[in-house]
Amino acid sequence: MRYGIWGIAALIVGAFAAHFLLQDNGYVLINFRGYVVEMSVPGLILALIVLYVLVRVLVRIWRMPRDLGAAVAEHRVKRAHRKLTRGFIHLSEGDWRTGERLLTRGLKGSDTPLVNYLMAARAAQLQGSADRRNEWLKLAYEELPEAETAVLLTQAELQFEAGEFERALATLERILGSNASHPAALGLLAQTCRALGDRQQLGELLPRLGHAKLKPELLESTAADGFAWLVDNDSLTLEELEKHWSALPAKLRKAPRLIRLRGVTLARLGNGDQAERELRAALKRNWAADVVRTYGEVRSADSIRQLRQAESWLEEHPEDGALLQATARLCMSNELWGKARSYLESSLALAPDADGYALYGRLLDELGEGEKAALSYRSGLNLVSGSDPDVPALDAPPAVARLSGGET
Repeated sequence: MRYGIWGIAALIVGAFAAHFLLQDNGYVLINFRGYVVEMSVPGLILALIVLYVLVRVLVRIWRMPRDLGAAVAEHRVKRAHRKLTRGFIHLSEGDWRTGERLLTRGLKGSDTPLVNYLMAARAAQLQGSADRRNEWLKLAYEELPEAETAVLLTQAELQFEAGEFERALATLERILGSNASHPAALGLLAQTCRALGDRQQLGELLPRLGHAKLKPELLESTAADGFAWLVDNDSLTLEELEKHWSALPAKLRKAPRLIRLRGVTLARLGNGDQAERELRAALKRNWAADVVRTYGEVRSADSIRQLRQAESWLEEHPEDGALLQATARLCMSNELWGKARSYLESSLALAPDADGYALYGRLLDELGEGEKAALSYRSGLNLVSGSDPDVPALDAPPAVARLSGGET
């Protein structure tokens, strides 16, 4: 369409120009270094057009090898991309052998050889060939030495997935040797230490875990394992606990599982009042079941006031199983057996768990109901083991207990 418009415009302009030029062709004289050229204006125009066309043809011929090379290269790249795409498709469908073959065939002409090598390494591992996996990773590094971190991280991930934890640990140490705060490497190192059961190294890693790239739940549970190792020491002092706690990243000091560990440790060191205060403050910031349970486990000097605090929370959270269980613990510590029983039965009716059944069994033993206590212990074990013994359910009320008045 565009060329048609330009053609019509050229015809119109040419018609008008011919009309005037035919009346007077004009005269052109060119004298250059003794050479004289005489012609009419239309002749000059025609000569210029011929010269322009000739120059364009010569330029096109001169550029032809380069254009041809570019076209061939573009064809190779497109073909490599098609093989890469087909390789991904086969990998996704579980055809790892074909996926690996397509990925490696697509290396020639590929502008993303690193992707091909890394995916080929993954495909080789899925087929159980660690040797071929390592060979592809080696070739990836030789092809792009500047991508060393990416190659090593992929290698560590594959080693971790294959259960080669010691090798993964060595690979990750190479990465962290040049970049101590690499998020993905730190996250994978934490998981590797956990898989190896190396709680000591996990504890030493805690100050850097704030940079780790891990899902929040996994980060919290991993950090809790490390912190538990740090505080699981009979000779631990309050000063050491504070030192370990202050070394934690700020976001981990707000994690419920870490708060729980700190609270329990403070109480173990004889600082029940401080533990109660900190747990109460933490619950005002963020209501969390782990912290609620811990509040029922620690003991301040004024246990009655602590119980009243828990009961006041029940006004706002009347159907919170963890809070009912914590309140029952506080009642038991104050020998308020009737209240404790009602709270525990309500808790088990709302959210039965092994700890609740174990606590209920202790309470029933205290009340002299040995047979029901044994039944409660067995019910808790059933929850833990996942078995289904023929044990009748405990007769717990379906609603939360509303208690007031004195205790008998």
